[in-house]
Order: sequence, then C-alpha cells, then structure tokens
Amino acid sequence: MEWGLPCRTSLCGLKIMLWVCSVLFSVAGGEMSHAHPTLSVSAPHLHYTCPEGATVKMMCSKRGTALHDTDVLKYTWLFTPHSDQHCTGRAGPRHTTIGTHSHGNHTLPPGMETAAAEQNFWIVLKNVTHADQGRYCCVVLDFQPEHKHATIVQKPHSHVILHVTPRRNGSLDCTFWDPTPPGGSVPVALAVAACILALLSLPLILVLVYKQRQNTHSGRRAQELVRMDSEALGHENPVFLGGSPQTKTRTVSQIMTRQNSETGRHLLSEPGTPLSPPAHGDVFFPIEDTIIESPEFLQV
Repeated sequence: MEWGLPCRTSLCGLKIMLWVCSVLFSVAGGEMSHAHPTLSVSAPHLHYTCPEGATVKMMCSKRGTALHDTDVLKYTWLFTPHSDQHCTGRAGPRHTTIGTHSHGNHTLPPGMETAAAEQNFWIVLKNVTHADQGRYCCVVLDFQPEHKHATIVQKPHSHVILHVTPRRNGSLDCTFWDPTPPGGSVPVALAVAACILALLSLPLILVLVYKQRQNTHSGRRAQELVRMDSEALGHENPVFLGGSPQTKTRTVSQIMTRQNSETGRHLLSEPGTPLSPPAHGDVFFPIEDTIIESPEFLQV
C-alpha cells in the first residue's frame, strides 16, 4: 500500500510533465511558423561593427518556397537610422526607396550593391560613414502575378544592425557578433530548458511526498498504539502515559488496626499526644461506640 501510491503518483507526474512539454513545443513551433508557413527569412549575424571608410557585406538567408508555383520572389532592403525601431515605409539604404532596387545593380547609387543566390541574399556598402549606421531589414516579397497588378501573398523579413566607429590604427576590418540566438530558436530553447528542469525536479518532489506520507503514517500508527495501550490499562485519557491509578481496598481488620503513616511515624502513639490510645489492650475507639459492620465490608 505504501509503495503503490507513490508509484502511481510518479506515473501521473510523468504523464503531466510530458503533456506540458508537448504543449510548450507546440506553442514554440506555432510562434515560429504561424506568420510564414511556407517562407521564412533569418540573419546569420545580427550585429556588424565597421570603422569609417570600410566595406561591409551584410547577409540574410531564405528558407522555404513560394506559396504558389507561379509566384515571383523579389529581395529588397529597408533602412532606419534608429537601431531600436522597426523598418517602416519604403525607405531603403542611402536614400533609396523600395521598388527602385532589387537583386540587381543597375538602379543603385554608387558604393551600394545587392545580390541574391539560391538561399542567401546580401547588401554591400562601400566606404561606410556614420550616416550608414542603423537597422537594415532584409525582406522577401512573394508576388502573385495577375492581369492588372501583382498581389503580395507573403512578406517574411529579418534585420541586421550596423555600428560605425571612428577609424583607429588604419584598420578597415569589420566584425560581427550575435548577443542572442537567431529568431525562432529562443522559444524552443526555453521550452527545452523548462522540460529538462521539470524532469530533473520530479524525483525530488516524489521523494518529499513519500517522506511526508511516511511521517504522517508513522504518527497515526504511534497514536493508535498509545490509544490501544491506554484502553488495555483502563485509562480514560489515551495521552496519559504514567502508572495507572489503583483503588485500594481494606478489610474490616485493617480498618480496626492502627495503620502506619507514610512518614513512618505513629503520630497517635507518640507520648504526650492528645487522646493517645493505651499501650495495651483496647483499640483507640471508645468502648461505648460500636461500629456497625456494613455488608460491603463483610463481602470484601
């Protein structure tokens, strides 16, 4: 009985943990795939740092396919000088506007290039200045061609951030770094960490529950033993653990005979004690007073 309940509890706890993990994974997967079910964009590197006058190449990656086989994909870049804000409107890098540049170089200003391969597309800025610092949003446009105008059915995007620093020691090398994991991996990592922590904590929780049940059972068993022992000894209070009180019975002869005191002294026989009984002969009680023997005394 003692082992059956914890085993059933552990099985139920394991089922609950697995259910929670499945919910977390489904939520995390839904966050990654809800917006763009067939096409997504991510940036291999989030932050680029370049000195003034350097040439930087910022890259994004595309995954998935167009929504329909007849759709047309176009790649474009948006820009905002505020690194903590989203790209809005049609403003592109170096005062260009969206629609005037794609993955070609014929409409771009000098010192700026864009290109695309099968999975990656990038932008190249030469001789960067402090004005080029900000957020660059890489966008893939999924156009569905129609007779009069094209309709955008998908618009996945990501971003990179460019930091421009003063030139030092004549170096023109750019560096990149990633403070956080790429986009959608954050919810998955959190879900995995939560599941691992929950599974590791499950044995400890079960041990604590088992010990608490054992302590409760031991306490109840001790109280039951005390109660049974008290009932066997005739105690009215089961908490009383001392010697049981016993009723002393005395016969008529014991009553008529002088009894020793608890201190060992016979007070009435001490010399000078008022109404001391005679040393020999009759008992202390006067002769003219008779004691009627009770039937209860006679039965003892």
